[in-house]
Amino acid sequence: MAKGKEARGTIKLVSSESTHCYFTQKNRNNSKERISLRKFDPILRKHTMYKEAGKL
Repeated sequence: MAKGKEARGTIKLVSSESTHCYFTQKNRNNSKERISLRKFDPILRKHTMYKEAGKL
């Protein structure tokens, strides 16, 4: 049988204030819209907003 599209996919989160990025996984069935998280930015040494840039 053919396997369906995978629910979990790797996405890239890019900082809104610097060039730093995180890689994480997202369940596409539960959250279809782009996510934005507040995470620690080691370049600026403070918490900033990270927005989803795209899938890998």
